[in-house]
Amino acid sequence: MKTLILIRHAKSSWNAPNSSDFDRVLNARGLSDAPMMGERLAQRLANKQQTLDILLSSSACRADQTARLLATSLAMDEAAIDWHRALYLASPRTMLRLIHSLPDTVNTMALVAHNPGISELAEQLTGTYIGDIPTCSVITIALPVQHWRDVSDAADLLDYDYPKR
Repeated sequence: MKTLILIRHAKSSWNAPNSSDFDRVLNARGLSDAPMMGERLAQRLANKQQTLDILLSSSACRADQTARLLATSLAMDEAAIDWHRALYLASPRTMLRLIHSLPDTVNTMALVAHNPGISELAEQLTGTYIGDIPTCSVITIALPVQHWRDVSDAADLLDYDYPKR
């Protein structure tokens, strides 16, 4: 059994109209939501005696900041974050390609990315209507597989948490 944690980046700022979308940073709410959600995730993992083995993240500024804040809350070394430009506005297919390439020594992994792809991937894997997940949402999915390459749409939604919950 493998565990996949899907995380939408925290709330970003629109205050720099000349910045590219890729370079948008977190706003004040995003900067407070990400550590809070990281602490809530750390508590859930501790309750299940699980550890997060790897964190994949889009390299867009808002996702990068979210991943770093989450890692701090999870007492995780930033070296365990694996940034991928391909995750910027990625489709579920692109995200799955990265998930399928994980080594089987990884049991629990998290992925920080963007909508609509992250919401679509959660729905595709679980067969559950979730809709447009809010920023900094954390969706935990149980995958009934031994090998990441076998991840398909036969997964179970274990938890869906978001900042205003």
